[in-house]
Amino acid sequence: MKCLSLSPLLSPPSLSFSSSIKTPFLVALTSTPSKTHTPKRSSKSAKTLFPTTTTITTTTSLPPKKVLVPIGYGTEEMEAVILVDVLRRAGANVVVASVEPQLEIEASSGTRLVADTSISTCSDEIFDLIALPGGMPGSARLRDSEILRKITSKHAEEKRLYGAICAAPAITLQPWGLLRRKQMTCHPAFMDKLPTFRAVKSNLQVSGELTTSRGPGTAFEFALALVDQLFGESVAKEVGELLLMRTAEDNHKKEEFNEVEWSVDHSPHVLVPVANGSEEIEVVTVVDILRRAKVDVVVASVEKSLQILASRGIKLIADKSIDNAAESIYDLIILPGGIAGAERLHKSKVLKKMLKEQGSAGRIYGAICSSPTVLHRQGLLKGKRATAHPSVASKLTNEVVEGARVVIDGKLITSRGLATAIEFALAIVSKLFSHARARSVAEGLVFEYPKS
Repeated sequence: MKCLSLSPLLSPPSLSFSSSIKTPFLVALTSTPSKTHTPKRSSKSAKTLFPTTTTITTTTSLPPKKVLVPIGYGTEEMEAVILVDVLRRAGANVVVASVEPQLEIEASSGTRLVADTSISTCSDEIFDLIALPGGMPGSARLRDSEILRKITSKHAEEKRLYGAICAAPAITLQPWGLLRRKQMTCHPAFMDKLPTFRAVKSNLQVSGELTTSRGPGTAFEFALALVDQLFGESVAKEVGELLLMRTAEDNHKKEEFNEVEWSVDHSPHVLVPVANGSEEIEVVTVVDILRRAKVDVVVASVEKSLQILASRGIKLIADKSIDNAAESIYDLIILPGGIAGAERLHKSKVLKKMLKEQGSAGRIYGAICSSPTVLHRQGLLKGKRATAHPSVASKLTNEVVEGARVVIDGKLITSRGLATAIEFALAIVSKLFSHARARSVAEGLVFEYPKS
């Protein structure tokens, strides 16, 4: 099989490359991010705006930038998926390659991903960028791949762009000797494995051809820095707006109305239904964060197959079918977005019945991005305040809360989409458990979360 991949699609607000952000599971370290400048390879871009299916396209006739994102058993799924989604959105031809004997891998929080190809098919390919997601033991699996080591070492010798996030700078690049004479950062839990005099406590570090970052909570910033270097600042800014990146004005803006307790006397049982066209960032972020908080999460496919093709071409495998999932009762049902995915969720008779029962029984439900329209069409937003992706918010006849990134009204929770998915998932953790639990998870993600 030849090393092939798909290219990009979707969504809007703003971005700053020098913000302190987020964390994966252990220690929180607040610091002033630093960034050294790398020469940029820029190309003119033209904007094509569609509701939630936008891809940045270039006006040049040059072939698209080619990017390799390797994955293995235990790769951090948020980092891998955010990298792929954002780079494809910018117009890159991204190849997801497995370093395992098989294409399907189980990521660090249990999400099952299917690579486009095997790393062995990529040996003779030339890439503009190689970007390594982190996670454990994923970073060690990447390190132990001799084929990937040779590809990356040759790539670095030729002064091409490469990057790593979370554990990968320390666990993968350092043993390969690819951090020499570079400044770098990584997840706080692995900083002691980096050369002390060159390690920087920042969310993002650019040093020549190398870009490094800290964890799932800084993955958007990391991905956009790579877009900046591949395509130029204007494209990175445009993609950041499409992703609904936080601005100084809407920083962590959450609104709650008709406050009620969500806590349950058992481990919360949560259903995340998925379909072809579901937005992969939202699926993976919600599932990853809830599982970190020790929530029992079931991912259920409304399709005939457990494998679904998400909106940016990432292949995900659900835990079970919606028919099997319907045999259980859930404390919370959360609908991920994606225009095509939301429509397919709406057409599922089984899910429609489950949502109706969820509402009538007074249990919790929610949606993000375009999927609040599914709840609206089923009468589950009546008399409720909510939010949604800007492209579909006008379709909701209930009261839309302007400016809020997350809105809670009683036992309903909604959010705008994409880059708000982390705040959305942490708001669910806070309601199900406590603010302290949400803050603890945020520290592990290297995500800046309010103290109160």
